[in-house]
Amino acid sequence: MRPFLRRIWHRLRANLETQQITRAGLLFVLAIALVAFAAFASANNLLFLILAAMISTLLMSGFVSKLSIAALELEMKAPPHIPARRNVPAQVLLKNGKSWMASFSIHLSGTGDTALPSSLYFPVIPGGATIEQTVTLLFARRGLHQNNAFQFTTRFPFGFAERRANVTLRQDLLVYPCLDPQPGFEDLLISINGEIEAHQRGRGDEFYRLRPYETFESARFVDWKATAHTKELQVREFTREQDRTVVLVLDLNVPHDSDEWFEKAVDCCAFLAWHIASRGARLRLVTQRRETRLPEDGDIYTVLRDLALVQPQAGGSLPAHLANDTSSYQIYFSARPDLDLPDGARLLSPDSLRPEPATPQPAG
Repeated sequence: MRPFLRRIWHRLRANLETQQITRAGLLFVLAIALVAFAAFASANNLLFLILAAMISTLLMSGFVSKLSIAALELEMKAPPHIPARRNVPAQVLLKNGKSWMASFSIHLSGTGDTALPSSLYFPVIPGGATIEQTVTLLFARRGLHQNNAFQFTTRFPFGFAERRANVTLRQDLLVYPCLDPQPGFEDLLISINGEIEAHQRGRGDEFYRLRPYETFESARFVDWKATAHTKELQVREFTREQDRTVVLVLDLNVPHDSDEWFEKAVDCCAFLAWHIASRGARLRLVTQRRETRLPEDGDIYTVLRDLALVQPQAGGSLPAHLANDTSSYQIYFSARPDLDLPDGARLLSPDSLRPEPATPQPAG
């Protein structure tokens, strides 16, 4: 007897997990109980007929609800490049696998860390039909998002219970770090651009700019026409034949209490890489695990893919050749105060790149 009761208990628990009684359902069950009491107390055949009709309505409601939500298939078409914390459009395809019966009043929502911020409603999905709808995805964190979970719900036909069915998309979505400017990022980019331009000034063949003459400069670079026009000595500058490479060095050796800073450092690294690459400059991303060169190893999305998957790593040293590289402009993201930097390199540490403090919530 005990195994039989155990099976009944497991089935009841499974039923409770896939459906939830609504307020209307509770009221209807209460009405059934009152009619049953009146029928047995009075032995009135009409009340027994009403009781049978009410019970059959409740049972048929559960049966139709289960059929309506069955055999629904979900597919999502997401864009190839998805930055974190930015709304991106995607296509949701919902197919009704039942060719003989339509599904009615279907709600689709995300569960857990799924990027679907709001619920979708489908009034009717004809049998065998596929409905396509544009949605907005929003991922809060970078990285590889796997097994995105969704849930179908319906209260059809009478709303006595909310029937639920979970579905998992076996689809991997790679989310890049956030590319939107955060506090301090734009000022940092402006200052770095100024330093890069200072390194790029040279004596190439392409005109760069006119500027005032500086003491001890050779007179052969003076632009005499511009000097006569402004009545001040002006020097004509030319760009280098090849721009200096910008090297972004992300140190993965991060203390345990600096994980939040590391995530902001990754966002800042991605922000700088995106804007520096858009200027057409040569770029390298260097970590303890990997070194990516642009344009030799790919495009900017190759760098963003590396940054999307990068994780802190205890130990390990940065490549030794960086200390002897004088032909590049190096920017270091590191939480180690004792890191030995080459001459001319710039360090972005936790002191210069602090996470924003949480905004206090007003008291209720």
